[in-house]
Amino acid sequence: MFINSIIIIVTSMIGAILTFYISESLNQGAVRASSLLALLVGLFFYVFPDVLNVYLTKSIPVVFIGATFIGMASPKGRNNYLLLAVAGVLFSLVYINKSRFFNGYGGALGTLAFIALLSTLALNHIFSRHSPVLKRLQSIKNKVFKYKS
Repeated sequence: MFINSIIIIVTSMIGAILTFYISESLNQGAVRASSLLALLVGLFFYVFPDVLNVYLTKSIPVVFIGATFIGMASPKGRNNYLLLAVAGVLFSLVYINKSRFFNGYGGALGTLAFIALLSTLALNHIFSRHSPVLKRLQSIKNKVFKYKS
């Protein structure tokens, strides 16, 4: 089970990064990059269903497609592959631990991708050097240590 989770996490990271790379570096556009990669992964597991165990054969295409939604992000926000990888990890962790209650509802992959990407970008903004949150924490730290000295 642990190995399956690692494979799902790596698949998600690869899906997000590869989609962004094909979209931006190869100038194919977000939709074309996502659909091409999703088609390739889906066809691979359709043609070779016995390559991996049943769980991975069913989960990898779904996770990969969801991760390509992360890779469809606009480069105007951040052109950072590390952030895409972190968003991919977050996406896969939420996917692995999602409740079975949501089975059958539409839009789950897009929603998970949106939540993962938005959370990653928010954390990046909060902990960036020019963040007002960090500046405020720094000023509080300076005041506290200034009075204790």
